[in-house]
Amino acid sequence: MILAAFTGFITGFSLILAIGAQNAFVLRQGLARAHVFWLCLFCAASDALLIAAGVLGFGAMVALFPSLPQIMAYAGAAFLAVYGLQRLIAAWHGDYALQLTGKTKALWPTLATAAAFTWLNPHVYLDTLGLVGAVSTDFHGAALKWAFGSGAVAASFVFFFSLGYGARLLGPVMQSARAWRVLDTGIGLVMWALAIKLIS
Repeated sequence: MILAAFTGFITGFSLILAIGAQNAFVLRQGLARAHVFWLCLFCAASDALLIAAGVLGFGAMVALFPSLPQIMAYAGAAFLAVYGLQRLIAAWHGDYALQLTGKTKALWPTLATAAAFTWLNPHVYLDTLGLVGAVSTDFHGAALKWAFGSGAVAASFVFFFSLGYGARLLGPVMQSARAWRVLDTGIGLVMWALAIKLIS
């Protein structure tokens, strides 16, 4: 049981650790200290649902709908391209009065953006339904599969809440509009790179 849970935790953590659109968004919200708890909870809970689906064997869904990955790739790339453009435009204008005073978008628009980053990202399905689901087949029996899945889910919760609240450590650095411009420029370029990667 312990080995299965530990394997699940390491597997989940290693897959989610890579810098991606969702992680960059959580980092940005953490720096702004805006809706951090609900955002981290949403991202981790979304991962939990997908991990559960992968462990339960729903990875075969892609085999039933071969065109699904391509559809998700184009939809995700379009969203990333638009969001990246928004961040670059924000960096160009340099108007960060709201961020510097601790004000950002309302909760629901923030969660809607997080939902797009999560559910329009084809890589999340590959990681959770595919890779996590594949590794879980090494463990036989409901108890071991449950332990493995729980470990992977725990990794998501630890990662997102650490990223969201840990971003506050960078707070003193982000007290100028210039720092926010650098951050948004970096995020915008990452979004465009990810969009290109999705459709290439």
